[in-house]
Amino acid sequence: QVQLVESGGGLVQAGGSLRLSCAASGPIFSINAMGWYRQAPGKQRDLVATITSGGSTNYADSVKGRFTISRDNAKNTVYLQMNSLKPEDTAVYYCNAGGVRKYGYSRYNDYWGQGTQVTVSA
Repeated sequence: QVQLVESGGGLVQAGGSLRLSCAASGPIFSINAMGWYRQAPGKQRDLVATITSGGSTNYADSVKGRFTISRDNAKNTVYLQMNSLKPEDTAVYYCNAGGVRKYGYSRYNDYWGQGTQVTVSA
């Protein structure tokens, strides 16, 4: 079974930094894209940043210049460095692994982590 485990959330003051990590485990042959999404109370889940296996990145306009996504393909791990945090960044952050192929299987599936809370105080 493929599992995604996130870590690194917490409480920080505005202007501070946090680093999120997400490790995918299980019988994984390959992962196409990995990314981070966030959901604030009463709002929909929105894309924060994604990164492909080749290193191409995509960011939401609201985090460009402040957040950096990176990935260790050998460890099936994705990171999100968050700097200059703002109160509006407060949300539950979810890790996503897209286009996951398991050993012995030809189909691709997507997986989500359980979420980690990030709270930015003013």
